[in-house]
Amino acid sequence: MAKWTAFPHTGDYPFDATSVKKHWSRLHAGDQEPLPKDAKVLEAWALFHSGEFQKAAEAGIKLGGDGLTVANKATSIYANYLEKKEKTKLELFMEVAERAGAQAAADPKNANAWYWQAYALGRYSQGISVAKALAQGLGGKVKDALEKAIKLQPKHADAHIALAAFHAEVIDKVGALIGGMTYGAKKDTGLKLFQEAIKLNPGSAIAMVEYANGLVMLEGDKKMKEATKLYEQAAAAKPMDAMERLDVDMAKAELED
Repeated sequence: MAKWTAFPHTGDYPFDATSVKKHWSRLHAGDQEPLPKDAKVLEAWALFHSGEFQKAAEAGIKLGGDGLTVANKATSIYANYLEKKEKTKLELFMEVAERAGAQAAADPKNANAWYWQAYALGRYSQGISVAKALAQGLGGKVKDALEKAIKLQPKHADAHIALAAFHAEVIDKVGALIGGMTYGAKKDTGLKLFQEAIKLNPGSAIAMVEYANGLVMLEGDKKMKEATKLYEQAAAAKPMDAMERLDVDMAKAELED
């Protein structure tokens, strides 16, 4: 594995297994991952929350089982925010999609196996262009996996966000008519899913950012004021770990643009 770009705020979020366990429900409010029974998996999560994404991914892959979820999350977050090379980013997303797909096949009741498969395919689709991804049949895979994740874990705020973003992006790219008829994308469903995600995880910076983007895609410029307000709220959020810091930094960067 080539050396990954380091998290820029190393040392700002020092977690160990004990502190991760103590703050578990807050740290995993978005993905509803169950608290691991295995101490080594908990240690891998501590690496993730501290921003040691490569170490967390390597530890998770080595552990297998529940450790794969740590690996998939660490790789996805790293690829999304810190990887500079587009080609490497896409390769990492495909790696996660394949690994999570195998995990879902082996453990079909694991909501996060479905979620990380969908997340990685969704980000990969954005990278190659949503239109191209839809032509390759990736849209259906993403939608199906996210619906499964929500069915298995109805409080999975992140899956609600991702599914809402799917509806918004498809409508944005191909229009409401084709989006609805061909891909089952609906404006009302998208908006409802965004609102549900915010209700499930009110302090989530990423939920606010994605909702802001989705509002503009689904409702146009008339929602720009509301979208900006959501960005401001996201930028003002207090991050608890490395991933949340990356979400907040992204919101701040968007406001500066």
